[in-house]
Amino acid sequence: MNARTRTRYGSGAAGAAEVADAGPGALIDRDGQVQWAGLLIGPGTPYWVAAEGLTGWEELPGLESSDANRPAGHGGWPGTQWAQPRTVTAQLWLAPDPDGGPEAALDALRALRSATGVRDEEEWLAVRLYGETLAVKARVTQRVVPTDRQFLAGRLAKVTLQWKAMDPRRYESVARRVEIGLPRREPGLTWPLAWPLDWGTPGSVGGATVENTGSAPAHPLITFTGPCAGPRLANHDSGTWLEYDLPLLLGDVLEVDTAEGSVLFNGTASRRHTAVVGSVPEELFTLAPGASRLSFRAESGDAERASATVAWRSAEW
Repeated sequence: MNARTRTRYGSGAAGAAEVADAGPGALIDRDGQVQWAGLLIGPGTPYWVAAEGLTGWEELPGLESSDANRPAGHGGWPGTQWAQPRTVTAQLWLAPDPDGGPEAALDALRALRSATGVRDEEEWLAVRLYGETLAVKARVTQRVVPTDRQFLAGRLAKVTLQWKAMDPRRYESVARRVEIGLPRREPGLTWPLAWPLDWGTPGSVGGATVENTGSAPAHPLITFTGPCAGPRLANHDSGTWLEYDLPLLLGDVLEVDTAEGSVLFNGTASRRHTAVVGSVPEELFTLAPGASRLSFRAESGDAERASATVAWRSAEW
């Protein structure tokens, strides 16, 4: 990870978040390139993107709707829309270095096989267009490599790759995070006064503003660190909040993954059952496109040590 300066943000100023990691697409160095796991595709590689390019990348995914027709009238009532998994298809030319002979063709083919094997786990699929790199977590669902005369004689093959992303949102490659401390009072001046005046350590309102620069809601990863009791994080723009009836001692960590809906105490034991009445289901705590004002509170705690760290990637449809 590149930028790791730990900073407390009490003023709530937008743009105060630090870069948590460079994320997917680290091998990409120019527009038009695609990175699937450790395989780089596009300009400068043996895998050229064909004229058909990628389909399913900039398109909206399929939608499920709870719309209902009016039983005695024209039209209907609009319901909730939920996006279906995203399917991305790429048309490529397998075009190894012609001066490399059959060995170069075999190396390129083996690298393609290795990267597009059958796996249970999702990996990052990243695409760069006009300087912007976006990525989805996906799995390969299809690989077509025609073993025809053109491939055998000219070592050139028209390849089709297809991925399925269960989460259809495309994420900014760079992850960001902000650390919020508990509110602290301003100590004020110390008497008797002496020049230069010492106002003491600035106080904190226990809040921060984070920004999702995309067009889709993003699910943050929230980490509460003790010592504190009854940690609570509120989103003042959406009116939602998370709170847990749980004491955290010094060194204890409660990690809330709002995408997976998990609440883990010190990385092992589930504590989702400690959510208090009124705390929203974890999956419903999202960062809407734009700025979100967050605040960290607790029934009791050490304002110098307790914190809530919010990490997120901006999300696009």
